Amino acid sequence: MTNIPQDEPVFQISVVARMVGVHQQTLRTYERMGLVAPARSGGNRRLYSQRDVNRLLRLREYMDDLGVNLAGAEVMLRLNRRVEDLQRELDATRAELARVVELLEQRTERRAE
Repeated sequence: MTNIPQDEPVFQISVVARMVGVHQQTLRTYERMGLVAPARSGGNRRLYSQRDVNRLLRLREYMDDLGVNLAGAEVMLRLNRRVEDLQRELDATRAELARVVELLEQRTERRAE
């Protein structure tokens, strides 16, 4: 089986509606609210990625399992995305710091010789 990239838009709205357990009109509403932004095909059909589906499933989880209303779930999604962004930034900063420390150690070793 081929690994499809998370951002590859491959799912039509009818498929995503079944996957998430909502009506197609609900997905259109979520799009209008900016909760999800599916790609468009040449024929202007909505195409959702696996990342979109995961986001929608998380939204439904917040609402169904945690009892959060749509506005609260939207805030939780945004906070979750911000945490993920900050984690990526932190990882990049740590990697850069490790490179700088390594360069300094190499420089110190050369001076000691």
